[in-house]
Parts: sequence; C-alpha cells; structure tokens
Amino acid sequence: MERSEIISENIGRYTYVHDAENGFSQAVDVHHIHVRRRIARKFLLCFVSGIFLVYICSLLMVKQESLGTGSLWIISLGVILIRSSYRFSVDKESVIIMPSLGVQLETHYMSGKIKHRFVPSGKILKPILNECVTPVTCYWSLALLIHGEPELLLVFQKLRPPVKMLIPVWKALCAATSGGSTILETEDGHWPSS
Repeated sequence: MERSEIISENIGRYTYVHDAENGFSQAVDVHHIHVRRRIARKFLLCFVSGIFLVYICSLLMVKQESLGTGSLWIISLGVILIRSSYRFSVDKESVIIMPSLGVQLETHYMSGKIKHRFVPSGKILKPILNECVTPVTCYWSLALLIHGEPELLLVFQKLRPPVKMLIPVWKALCAATSGGSTILETEDGHWPSS
C-alpha cells in the first residue's frame, strides 16, 4: 500500500512542494522548488515573438529579390534570443532522497530538458546550509560535502530559494545521510530568517 503526502508552500516567486512516498521497501522523499512565472514576462515574450514574426512576414511579402544582410542578422539574432529564453529558463529543481541508495538532483528546464545528478549515500559526508554573501546581495544555499571532492555540490544550482524552503530539505538530507538532523541555530537561539 502506497501512501503519498504532499505539502505545498508559496514564498515570493517560488513554490515548495514536498512529496513523501512511502512504499513497501523504502521511503522516497521528494522535494521540488518551482519557479512561478510572472504573467508580464510571458506576455512580453509573446509580444516580442509576435513583432518578430510580423517583421519576418513583412520582409518576405515585400517584393525583393533577396533579403539584405542586415535583415538576415536581425532574423538570426531574434531566433537565438527567443530560443535561449526557453532553453536556459529553469522551471523547477528537485531533490529525490532515497536513504538506502543516495540523492538524485534534477534540474528541469522550460524547454523540456532535464539534467540529472546522482550522489550515492556513501559519498555524502554532510549536508550544509550556507549563507552566501556577495558585494550585491546575500542569500542562503544548500550544499553537499562529498567525500573525495574538493568543492561543495550545490543542491539547488540554478535557483536561490529562501531559507524557509531550504530548511525542510536540509533536515531530510541530514536524516537520510547521518541518521538524524543536527541543530542549526543562530546566536540568539532561533532559526535563520530569509
């Protein structure tokens, strides 16, 4: 008998979904962070695509024997921009925790492409919740300390979700890798806030 528990939470432009599937042999813990697309961005992309399509049609309808090199550059640049806006836009990132096997990290793009990265549980030393400070901004990230690797492996490589979404994933990773979670508190004894 399979039981599935789904928890969803919206914070800012991100939606966190926790889907725990408990099967016969092992528990699979799935955490998704979706990017909620703004309607204005979709409208702007459709509007620019429409203008670009009208421009191409007007060039082809005008009785010219050949298209100029300037118009060919504009057409190729437009195709590249529209295609790259879909190809490199991240739709969601997922963490699939299988305690006896390991952790699978997935990045889903709007184009339909999915990048997978599997880390066996024997190679994971510890999940780490970091506060990253740059000259412009400050944000939280979740990383895995991997045995034999000189660098940390970021769990959410493309997205920067708030710390309220990272804490449940961090706790699940701690429970799966070390048998229990360690306590993360600030100096005043409270959880970090976003």
